[in-house]
Parts: sequence; C-alpha cells; structure tokens
Amino acid sequence: MRRLALLVAGIAVLSAGAFVFAAGAPEEPDPEYPLEIEMWIGLGGELGERIEDMAADFNAMQDRFIVNVIEQGDYEEAMMSAIAAYRAGNQPHILQVYEVGTGTMMGNPEVIYPVHQLMEDFGMPFDTDDVLEQVSAYYSDLDGNMISFPFNSSTPIFYYNVEAFEQAGLDPDNPPQTWPEVEEAAQALLEAGDYTAGLTFQWPSWTQMENFSAWHDVPLATRANGLDGWDAELVFNDDARVKHVQQLADWAQEGIFEYGGRGGDAGPLFNTGDVPMYIASSAAYAGIEAGADFEFSATFLPYWPDIVDGPQNSIIGGGSLWVMDGHTEAEYEGIAEFFDYLNSTEVQADWHQFSGYLPVTNSAWELSREQGFYDEIPIHNTAIEQITLNEPTDNSRGLRLGQFPQIRNEILDGMEAAFAGDMSAQAALDRAVERGNELLREFEQTVAR
Repeated sequence: MRRLALLVAGIAVLSAGAFVFAAGAPEEPDPEYPLEIEMWIGLGGELGERIEDMAADFNAMQDRFIVNVIEQGDYEEAMMSAIAAYRAGNQPHILQVYEVGTGTMMGNPEVIYPVHQLMEDFGMPFDTDDVLEQVSAYYSDLDGNMISFPFNSSTPIFYYNVEAFEQAGLDPDNPPQTWPEVEEAAQALLEAGDYTAGLTFQWPSWTQMENFSAWHDVPLATRANGLDGWDAELVFNDDARVKHVQQLADWAQEGIFEYGGRGGDAGPLFNTGDVPMYIASSAAYAGIEAGADFEFSATFLPYWPDIVDGPQNSIIGGGSLWVMDGHTEAEYEGIAEFFDYLNSTEVQADWHQFSGYLPVTNSAWELSREQGFYDEIPIHNTAIEQITLNEPTDNSRGLRLGQFPQIRNEILDGMEAAFAGDMSAQAALDRAVERGNELLREFEQTVAR
C-alpha cells in the first residue's frame, strides 16, 4: 500500500513542475542519427521477449532510430521506476502503464504527450475508428481523442477442465452460463473427483468487481465510472455486489470456491488440475497451455439471472503505451514511426495470436479470422465475442478513476475480509467504498490544482 501511495504522490509531484526544464529549452541542435528511444515495459518472460523482437524488427526496417526495450519488473515497478527517472530528468520516451493507472496518467497531462497529437504532428495515420470501441473508450479523453497507444488488452473469461467435466458427467460443450449453474457444476465435480475446490479466479477485483459490474450493467462509480469526470463516487456496495461477494464468501466456507490470492496467484490451482473451473485473463491462455496436462476450454463469464436477464459486455485489462514529455522533436518523430509500425494490421494480428491479448483493431481481428486462427484456437474468439457482446453502456465502457491502484487494494482488503469470515460482505464493501471515495477526493483536489 505504501508503494502505491508513493507512486501516486510521485505522479502528482511531477504534474506540479517536474518538466519545467522543458518549457524554456534552448533551440534543439541537429540530431545525430541513429537516435535511441527507451521503452519501459511491465511485462517479462516470453511476452517481454516478443516485444523486444518487435522493436528489433522496427530497428532493422530503418537506420534513423533504435528502440531499446527495458523490462522494469511488473507494471507497478515500471511506474515507480519512471517516477524516480522523472525526478532525475532522464525519463523514458515510452512507458507501458496498466489500465488501472490510466486515470492517474490522464489526470496529470503535463507529464505526457497525447498519442493522437503525436501522430497528427508527424503526419502518421492513426485510424482510431478501427480500434475496438471497448478499448478506445478506455484510453480516450472526453472529446474522444486517444491519449495513450492501446497495446496489450485482455478480458477475463471462464476456463474449465474438459476432462474433469466428462468425468463428472457434465457436458463440456454446454458449460455453466449462470452462477447458480456454476454452483451445481462445482458440486458435481467435487463429488466425482479429488479436487480442492470447484472454482477459483485470478485478479479478484478485476474479475469479480470491475468486470462483474460491467457484465451485469451496474455502475462501479458514478459519472460513467469516471469516464465523464473526476468527481465520480464509488457505488459498488449495493445489493448486487454485496450478494455476489457474500455468495463467494459462503462458497469459500463450503469448499466450493478456493481463494488463490491477489494478482495471478490462483493460476497453479487450475493448471495442476486441483481446481477445475477458473476465471482468468484471456491472456492467461499461453500459461495454461504450457502448464496444464489436460484438455481445457473456455466460455463467457457467468451472470446472476436475478440481477440481469442476460449479460452486457466485459471490459479490458492489460496496458497501453504512454509517450513521456521532455524529449526532442526528432525523438518524437521516431516514436511516431514506431507506433505506426506497431499499429499495422499484420503486427497487431501477430501480437494478438502470439500473446493471447485481444486484437486491438477490427482489422487485426478480421485478418486473424481470415487466417483461420479462431478455427484452430476458438478460445481467443470467445474473448473478443464476449467483450463486444453488446453496445457498451455507461456502466460497461471502462473505468477512469484517479488513484485506482489504491482503490483496488481497498476492494481486495474488503473481499479478503469477507472470504475469511472476518466481515460481512456489506460491511466490507461499505468500508471499501468509504475509503475509496476518500482517495478519489484527494485525487480530484490534486487535479484541480
């Protein structure tokens, strides 16, 4: 929690004047090519290596710019490192920021160069109409201008162990669609096999609060979940969310649900076969494929039929690329060219097919379909169909809330207290809403200054 508080405070300090040195900068000398461009990312492993390969491809295509990809640990560590770099005056050119940091970044425009302005300034095509609406809404300002470059977007889906379903007499071609059906399936699975629980999930706030809210078309916060203004207030302590969290808590006590921890910590529970149903990111596919020795499939998220007649649409996770202020015009030209390369249909489709992240553009989605990718791996189309299931509403376009990483921790504290039986769901969510709204008001005052 302290690291997140320092992170947000650091961003606020930046907006107060970290880039004053750039305001009266002397005339730039003629650039000496090739110019180096630093791109800091919060992804490691095979995904990080793939991004390095993409940069290497761009570097080989021309001789004026060299993009160096530098892994900074996870997303939070990347932002912390960026704050320290800003204070030292050696900030990166490009920073990958997770989606929950979007509000904080947009609330401090002094530290960024909006991507729509960058592409326009250097005459690069940037067809935002081709970007999936559920993605563009997340990263655009109130006027519809794209502020950051959407790069790795995901959405949670419902994975299940096909072999476990067959053993329990369940039809793997007809998986659960509602939460009551999930409970029934879990009970059948536990009776038929030696499992530690029937269900688990990763990223609890993202999957069970943020996406649950969008999927059931109920607001996480007012003002279109913050997309329409910084004066939003959290409202997720209503009957719908209390019912869901309390049901999960009851299932935890009954052994139907097993809590796997924050972040992606629950992954091994599914991959080892210990828990046969798993709500996780669409981008978790590669890890499951590499780690599981059983056949698995995926379907849409379940919904409560007494809350809605049918689901709405899910929202994204992942991250986007932000262009940092304080660099030279020549370097910005290189960034614009690199983004033009990343935005090509072929590169977008290749990244989508390799990573399991959503295709950010409709054209990449169509190319992947034409190439037969979804015939080979239908799971990836499941994620896209789910996030585009219906026209987004104010409750399902996305989120833009300042200090949301801290707010998410308040949500997680409440959920964990309920799961452990230390608090009722109502009391836990009431506390999270109260503390979260205090954070929103703090951020609103910072932005107002």
